[in-house]
Amino acid sequence: MNQATMIYCTTREAAKMLGVSLRTVQLWAESGLVEAWKTEGGHRRISRTSVQRLLQGDNYPLPKLAVPEQRFERLKILVVEDDSVLLKLYKTVIASWNLPVDLITAGTGVEGLIRVGRDAPDLMITDLSMPGMDGFELIRSLATSSFREGMEIVVVTGLDAADVAARGGLPEGVRLFPKPVPFAELRAIVAGMLEHRASYL
Repeated sequence: MNQATMIYCTTREAAKMLGVSLRTVQLWAESGLVEAWKTEGGHRRISRTSVQRLLQGDNYPLPKLAVPEQRFERLKILVVEDDSVLLKLYKTVIASWNLPVDLITAGTGVEGLIRVGRDAPDLMITDLSMPGMDGFELIRSLATSSFREGMEIVVVTGLDAADVAARGGLPEGVRLFPKPVPFAELRAIVAGMLEHRASYL
């Protein structure tokens, strides 16, 4: 492996490392989320260091990403929660709803951001208080991205409304619920989304 190969990788290699599509890496490179340059032949090379920083959640700019073209009939739900016990509870309860949904989970804000790029969820349910990239940063980064279009965001947090407001509040359209997790309300939201989707089929 020569020096350049050690420092840079191909778009395909970066996509494999991050677990996202080639197109997503291209968009992230264009938006500056990962450092990249093009060879004289027009081939994009990605900085391995910037890929590692993204995976670790260190020193990344807020991305502006494109809306994924492909959508699915089943509803995709992403739950971002750093409490592993609570995450298991989400899995158990959502599975008991017997609704046509696919559940995706993330334990950190950075993982949640990557999951949005990888899986294009229809609904994201997130905590706010998390180590590293917290829920506020995650939501704000998505608010500046076209990935936010068509994706519902629900916050379930132990913070009260005053604490949330003191930390800058949340973008318009983001629903806020206090913990404990209001599973009945969440099920109603999901059922409403499914009904709305069915009306367009």
